[in-house]
Amino acid sequence: MEHPIYRVTDFQVVGPHRLTVWFNDGHSQTINFEPMLVGDVFGPLQDLSVFNNVKIDPEVHTLVWPNGADFDPATLHDWPDHEAELRGRAQSWEAMRT
Repeated sequence: MEHPIYRVTDFQVVGPHRLTVWFNDGHSQTINFEPMLVGDVFGPLQDLSVFNNVKIDPEVHTLVWPNGADFDPATLHDWPDHEAELRGRAQSWEAMRT
């Protein structure tokens, strides 16, 4: 079975913790990352100065942040299909910290 390989080609910060992301197939997705920003890896992205330093990794063609946080480009591409699960994971990470 063949799976499409998505690559992030561009992005724009459109609000606090929100990005519009464009992909190599012409698709775009506007994503609110705020509910996912918990835990050791994603928690530091709550700071907008860190979050807004997002870049496109030239090797794996996905969004990366200075602290090493990233998301799989296929997850970003199909965000609505994954958002509920990611929110659930973030909530469980937060619950473990308290």
